Amino acid sequence: MATSVVQAYRFALDPTPRQCAALASHCGAARVAYNWGLELVKTRLDQRQSDPTVEVPWTLPTLRKEWNRAKYEVAPWWAENSKEAYSSGLDGLARALKNFADSRDGRRKGHRVGFPQRKRKDRARATCRFTTGAIRVLPDRKHVQLPRIGAIKTHESTRKLARRIEQGTAHVLAATISRTADRWFVSFTVEVNRHIPTSNGKSHIVGVDVGIRHLAVLSTDKPPIPNPRALERSLRKIGRLNRELARSRRGSKRRTRIRRRLQRTHARAVNIRRDVLHKLTTTLATDHGTIVVEQLNVDGMLRNRRLARAIADAAMAELRHQLAYKTRWYGSRLVLAHPFYPSSKMCSTCGWVKAKLTLDERIFSCEACGSALDRDLNAARNLAKLAYVAQSSWETQNARGADCETQPAEQVAMKREAGSLLA
Repeated sequence: MATSVVQAYRFALDPTPRQCAALASHCGAARVAYNWGLELVKTRLDQRQSDPTVEVPWTLPTLRKEWNRAKYEVAPWWAENSKEAYSSGLDGLARALKNFADSRDGRRKGHRVGFPQRKRKDRARATCRFTTGAIRVLPDRKHVQLPRIGAIKTHESTRKLARRIEQGTAHVLAATISRTADRWFVSFTVEVNRHIPTSNGKSHIVGVDVGIRHLAVLSTDKPPIPNPRALERSLRKIGRLNRELARSRRGSKRRTRIRRRLQRTHARAVNIRRDVLHKLTTTLATDHGTIVVEQLNVDGMLRNRRLARAIADAAMAELRHQLAYKTRWYGSRLVLAHPFYPSSKMCSTCGWVKAKLTLDERIFSCEACGSALDRDLNAARNLAKLAYVAQSSWETQNARGADCETQPAEQVAMKREAGSLLA
């Protein structure tokens, strides 16, 4: 089955010094347009207090109209950059205003979104989005072309995207440039015609228990996947660089060098974590027919101040997010266990449920059948059993349509626990 999906292709760039200046100029132009639009919105809101007839530019078309009127006075140098740079900043402001309004009126889920804040040059992420103009992946598979900037050499080959474009199965919708530490990247938003298989032909079922001690423990006989602890292993270096940064003089070249080293250290931790997660989720989605994971309340877990940093470093929610779309791509099936499903408290051999299980108890000892098993492996085996429940009439949707939740099994288990799930 062929379907159209929107995905991103991200490539590192190797620009020349002149192109680096042009990339930075476009990102700076987007930030200037954003800050100008934000000040205009604040001014109009203040004027509206005394005059209700004052119109506040809240959407992208109204912000663009106001910018075209004032750009000759606000930014006399506006012609040096592509018009997409300014439109990118105004688009970001329009999205921020919409998110604020939707969150305030209850139309947006998740955390409360505050009113947009001004972007500072030394703090805001340098980024700019192009939606029109010359946006191409060149045939030599070593360069990309962007409006006003021209052809830029890529650090890696673009053959994966170039092949799809040549075959007519991909269409570039937009390109976003961004800077992480001292490296520039381009991310293409692409509409891809993918062949979505109904099944990958695998009948293997695996339960995946994620955690801090191990990144993932599988219900199979394979050894646990070690947690890379990317941030934790960089904390000593990050602390030293932060101390050097605090002792440096503001505006000095030494301070700039230290800040770049600090950014590279954080970027390396992110890359290590991302690499491990992508390799793990791709292996799970291609080697197994059904994957069962817990739908954890990560926001609630982060309230534990003692474990918050380690939980955030493990990126548990990102693992489930990647499995959600990779199982759809590769024809496997994803089953999500209810957040209150007692996978760690239930014996995987006989089904007996323990009333309370502390974090210090690493071995699950069953008082009914006498079995003793590592608590993470026991939880993974309990999760694997849910796959058979999802195959019954209780299943709602599979991972190719949406996340699948198995309801009756959790209800039975919660009744057995007699209200001790939160203990």
